[in-house]
Amino acid sequence: MRRDPSQLDFFAQPLFPVRSPVARIDIDRYRSKMKRAMARAIRECPYDRPTIAARMAQYLGLPSISKAMLDAYTAESKGGHDITLPRFAAFVHATGAMWLWDEAVSDQGATLLVGDEARLAEIARLQQEQETIKAELRALRSTPVHIRRER
Repeated sequence: MRRDPSQLDFFAQPLFPVRSPVARIDIDRYRSKMKRAMARAIRECPYDRPTIAARMAQYLGLPSISKAMLDAYTAESKGGHDITLPRFAAFVHATGAMWLWDEAVSDQGATLLVGDEARLAEIARLQQEQETIKAELRALRSTPVHIRRER
């Protein structure tokens, strides 16, 4: 059965949500959200924690990152153990969970586009620009042009 294009789907979620930045970040809520997201990334990753830690260390060019440190980064009870940005980038690389970047920037009102998805935004921008030019042309054409030729 085909969907009627005029019928709304209440359960459909946009692939690229439009977000508004929060006025103030609740640091405890944000910290918990990120730790839960990182724990989910580990659960969904095909590698175990020691392998993820080793992959992070290799990505950063460090001799090692301990599994205990990785556990501290993802434990909500360890409030004082926030991950640094370079280590977060290594964590995303090691787990393959690119969606974590989107999770990290969502409170700022941003939506992450990965790779070729940025072309979609460029296409939409150019189409919007094209519509603006069309509207300007319509406005110019709406008034007759009187040509005066002197002989």
